[in-house]
Amino acid sequence: MNRPVLPGATIGVLGSGQLGRMLALEARRMGYRVHTLSPGVDTPTGQVADLEVNAEYDDLDAIRAFARGVDVVTFEFENVSTDAADAAAELVPVRPSGSALHITQQRSREKGFLADRGYPVTPFAKAQSLDELAVGLGAVGLPAIVKTAAFGYDGKGQHRIDRIEDADRVWGLIGHQEAIIERVVTFTHEISVIAARGLDGEFAHYGAVENLHRNHILDLTVAPARVSPELASEAVHLAHRVMDDLGYIGVLCVEFFVTSDGRVLVNEIAPRPHNSGHFTIDACVTSQFEQQVRAVCGLSLGDPTQVRPAAMVNLLGDLWVNGEPDWAAALAIPDVKLHLYGKSDPRVGRKMGHITALADTADEAAAKALAARDVLC
Repeated sequence: MNRPVLPGATIGVLGSGQLGRMLALEARRMGYRVHTLSPGVDTPTGQVADLEVNAEYDDLDAIRAFARGVDVVTFEFENVSTDAADAAAELVPVRPSGSALHITQQRSREKGFLADRGYPVTPFAKAQSLDELAVGLGAVGLPAIVKTAAFGYDGKGQHRIDRIEDADRVWGLIGHQEAIIERVVTFTHEISVIAARGLDGEFAHYGAVENLHRNHILDLTVAPARVSPELASEAVHLAHRVMDDLGYIGVLCVEFFVTSDGRVLVNEIAPRPHNSGHFTIDACVTSQFEQQVRAVCGLSLGDPTQVRPAAMVNLLGDLWVNGEPDWAAALAIPDVKLHLYGKSDPRVGRKMGHITALADTADEAAAKALAARDVLC
């Protein structure tokens, strides 16, 4: 099971969004075939894969049939059931493992995993009822953020509570489901570390990058992060610990808050390549997607060196409100790279693509990326 999966073999991807698309493009460049499974058709991944399978993730017979046609299985997003991961693992290696997925796909389990091992995290409590929510708010303190324990990303399922009287309303908004309560912390930066871990424990990372959000959706990533080397080093160290503690194989992102008093707090773990690592396609010797291929196939990890400072901006469906964006104007700016995901329905708030800009400094790259997006409309 630990023999390398060599080029010419087939990688199975559960999930079919833009992360799978970029993974498939790198895998096919390296000589692999790619199959993808999801409930969708003509998906971003399916458009570039060798085979697109249309099935639900809880259809375990379909998962097993899919696994019989590939040599290794990985994930494009974390909201795949552990039952599906286990069904695939009956037939082929699944990387990262279903156990790592089980922990990181659900916020209560993830926070418990981190707290039990002494990681620095924001004060938090768990709630499975309205009464537990009220008790948890009292223990954590206000203001607080209430998050659904499962199926949350890009701010979905998150609500701020400033008054205890708001608890009943928020409990209704999240659908009376299990939640985690986190104290609002004052932070100066949000940063993340994208890293990879191989079958033999080999570790490679892309340093700390700085993330700015708009409406809870990642808007701008600046690489490297504009923080002290000591803070960046601490974040990398914590990410390495997380991967070792999970026995993780593949690429993973750990998101952090940098507090006003100079502490680094673990916020969330994403068990896959991450939006904040897209800059690696254009700015690094080995992209996060090639790194994922290498890791899950049991190959040596690639060189993560960043060749030039870079910044990435997301392109949301909002840009299409007045018609097709002016791609030519953006691409007239030197050292700007355009990536579109093949999505035909540009809904407001939907990630349709991204722009990466390269420059001599991180500040210059950020300004160039934002300028390129500004001229699209």
